[in-house]
Amino acid sequence: MPKETPTRKPTRGPRRAYSTGDAELDRRLNALVEELDLTPVDARSTYELLVTAIRMAEEPLSRLDRKLINASVKEMRYAFNVFSKYRDRKKVSVFGSARTPTGDPNYELAKELGRRMAEAGWMVVTGAGPGIMSAANEGAGQESSFGVNIVLPFEAKPNPFIASDPKLINFKYFFTRKLMFMKEAEAFVLFPGGFGTLDELFELLTLSQTGKSDLHPIVMIDANTGYWPAIDQMLQDVLQTHGYIDREDVGLYFLTESVDNAVAHIQRFYRVYHSQRYVDGKLILRLNANIPDEKVERLSQEFSDILRGPIQRVGTSSSERQDGDVPDLPRLKLDFDRSHFGRLRQLIDRLNDGDT
Repeated sequence: MPKETPTRKPTRGPRRAYSTGDAELDRRLNALVEELDLTPVDARSTYELLVTAIRMAEEPLSRLDRKLINASVKEMRYAFNVFSKYRDRKKVSVFGSARTPTGDPNYELAKELGRRMAEAGWMVVTGAGPGIMSAANEGAGQESSFGVNIVLPFEAKPNPFIASDPKLINFKYFFTRKLMFMKEAEAFVLFPGGFGTLDELFELLTLSQTGKSDLHPIVMIDANTGYWPAIDQMLQDVLQTHGYIDREDVGLYFLTESVDNAVAHIQRFYRVYHSQRYVDGKLILRLNANIPDEKVERLSQEFSDILRGPIQRVGTSSSERQDGDVPDLPRLKLDFDRSHFGRLRQLIDRLNDGDT
């Protein structure tokens, strides 16, 4: 038999320049961007946005397609601009039923949570509606509140604790609104609610489990109603028993009936851990405080099942410095398998243990 020729893996060539397809038009767009006096990274992304708009104009999209793209980009631009003024403060997104009445035990819990998080220096992001959303905004106070309101024909107007504030943002689309809930927050707290609340819960868990979002505290709290324990039981019995999720994935969320426990859980997550970023395919954990070499070694051994080599101390990468991405913080580099995010959450919890 003739000897088989080994198959070659396709090699990836240089990235193809993003273009309108018209060299003269590309030149004019580049000249326009140069007049804006942006950083090289911002100039490139601005140029590509303009190219996308031109290409969209020339493609056979429907009128509805164009309206959707246009409206969603406008919503994101405005919302990002509003949030950009408060990037120095951590934020917690709070979800729960708009039908929870004033005086309900969960309403009082949400109000207390908002107050406690604001006292700790955090800002509270809600859907701006009544019920749990109103309670959390009331507790946090207007100065520490955001509202990301969805415009619907049958729902109440924004709650009075955020209605007149410039940090109230109105959205036409659920997906752009949800993006702000997820992207702009460092923690998430969910009270009992309907389809919308459950949608947010499973979106959060999906993003965390798949690594499409950085890991954050996800707290499910209720006033001894049995609501979240029933959801937890379903996840434990149905999904885990059938192998649809890893055993460690149920550690991506935290159940409690106590505001004290909820606040402590959120603050503990950021005790040592600060944030994460991938650099050249490796996971970089930025730390609020250094940890001893002995603990780095223990973590490498304890979590060797998800690491392809020991955890290493590293300096700040050039891309992080270019972006001003907390360049002064200490860092650890993990050759993480990018699959077992429930275990990664356990690693972060161990990192935050008190033996630093």
